[in-house]
Amino acid sequence: CCTLLYATNYDYFFFILVQFGRTEVIDNTRNPDFVRKFVLDFFFEEKQNLRFDVYNVDSRSCNISKYDFLGQTFCTLGEIISSTGGRVEKTGIPGKKCGVIIFTAEELSNCRDIATMQLCANKLDKKDFFGKSDPFLVFYRSNEDGTFTICHKTEVIKNTLNPVWQSFTIPVRALCNGDYDRTVKVDVFDWDRDGSHDFIGEFTTSYRELSRGQNQFNVYEVLNPKKKGKKKKYVNSGTVSNPSQPTSLHYMSPYQMNSYAMALRAVGEIIQDYDSDKLFPAYGFGAKLPPDGKISHAFPLGGDAENPNCLGIEGVLEAYFQSLRTVQLYGPTNFAPVINKVANCAAEITDGSQYFVLLMITDGVISDMVQTKEAVVNAAALPLSIIIVGVGPAEFDAMEELDGDEVRVSSRGRLAERDIVQFVPFRDYIDRSGNHVLSMARLAKDVLAEIPDQLLSFMKSRGVEPRPSLSSSPLPELHRNI
Repeated sequence: CCTLLYATNYDYFFFILVQFGRTEVIDNTRNPDFVRKFVLDFFFEEKQNLRFDVYNVDSRSCNISKYDFLGQTFCTLGEIISSTGGRVEKTGIPGKKCGVIIFTAEELSNCRDIATMQLCANKLDKKDFFGKSDPFLVFYRSNEDGTFTICHKTEVIKNTLNPVWQSFTIPVRALCNGDYDRTVKVDVFDWDRDGSHDFIGEFTTSYRELSRGQNQFNVYEVLNPKKKGKKKKYVNSGTVSNPSQPTSLHYMSPYQMNSYAMALRAVGEIIQDYDSDKLFPAYGFGAKLPPDGKISHAFPLGGDAENPNCLGIEGVLEAYFQSLRTVQLYGPTNFAPVINKVANCAAEITDGSQYFVLLMITDGVISDMVQTKEAVVNAAALPLSIIIVGVGPAEFDAMEELDGDEVRVSSRGRLAERDIVQFVPFRDYIDRSGNHVLSMARLAKDVLAEIPDQLLSFMKSRGVEPRPSLSSSPLPELHRNI
C-alpha cells in the first residue's frame, strides 16, 4: 500500500494538481502507518488544495497505472493546520468501504540538528514458534493532543533475542521538532512475513535523554502493558540501551541552582514585593502525573488542584523541586493551557484593582503555536503580562514571534490589542566568570523593564484612574502567576 500526494500549482488564472510526493510502500496491511513525511510551505492567504490517492502496489514498477487504485480524498492544507491538534480524519472516495485516512500537521521548527543513534537490546521475548524473534524498532514522536506520529523504523534483525541495530541518522526536528524534552515512544516488534507483526513491548524517552550517550541511565525496560496487567510476577520483555545527552536542565545539584531555579528567583524576588499576600499560584506544563500517568499541560506544582498557591518565591522553588521527584516530564511543550488558565483569573478582575504577570520558563519549542497565538491575542485585552524565559540550547524562533516588539501578534485575522509578551533566552545572560548573582540581576532587569508600561497602557485604555492616596486605598496589586 502507498499514498500519493497532489498539491495545487497555480498558473495565471488556472490551477492544476501536480504530484508532490509518494509515501513508502508498506506490505501486507490494511492499516498502514507511513513514515515518510511531506514538507509543504503554508500560505495563510491562499487556498492550498490537496488530493491523496491510495494504491495497492503489487509491482515494482514506478508507473501508477500498474497499481490497483483503492480510493482518494480531498482537503486543504489550511483545514489540517486549523483543526484541533493539527489532526484530520477523512473518509475515502468512493464509498465507505475505502476506509479512513488520517492527516497530522505541525509547524516545523528551525532546528537543523542531525542525530546519529545506535541501539541494542537484551533478553527480548521469544515470539517465533520455531525460532527466537525477528525484532525491529518503531519510533514515534508525541503530538500536542497526546497521540503519536511514526517517525522512524529500524531494519529487522533475524532470529535473535539480543539484537544490535545499525546506527542511523535522523533530523532532530523529525524526532521531536526541536523540543528536546518532547516524549519519544519506541515500540519493539517481532517481524512476520504476513505483516501481522507481534508486539513485544514499548518504552518512552526524549531526545535529551537519548543524547546522553551510553551509560547506566540510558537503559530502558521494554514493557508490554497487557502482560503487566495479567502476570503478577511480570518484570519486562527485555531492555533497550542506547549509545548518544547533556545533563538535564532540571538537574538538582547540591552546589548550584539550575537555570529554571535561577530564572524563578531572579524575577520572583523582585516582583514579589508588589504582591500583598505573597501567595503565588505555580503551575507546571508537560508532565505525566501520578498515580495513573495522566498527561497535563497545566498542573499545580504543589500537587493540590484546589490550592495551587505557594508562599513566597522560596515556596515556589520548593514546590518545583518536589514536583521533579513526583512527575514524569513529558512533551510536547504546550503553552496555551497555562496562558488560558491565568487569563481566566485575570478576566474576573474588571475594576483595575489587580494586574497579573505570568512567568513561563521553558527549554522546549512551542508545539501549539496556533493555539498559543490565539490565547495571547485574547489575553491582550486583560490585565495580564507574560514573561517567557527560554533556557537551554533549543531554537527559540517561535518565542521571538510571540514577543510583539516588531510585529504585533495576530490570530485568525485579529491583532493583539497591545504587546504583552516579553521573551529572553537565558543563555544570553550567563556570566562567563560564573557570577550567577550578576546573571540573575541582568535577567531580572531586562524581563521586567516593560511591565510598568504594559500595566499603564492597560489602565489608560480602560479609563482606570490612579487611586487618590496610598493611605486611603492601596495601589493596584501586581500579581505574579507562574
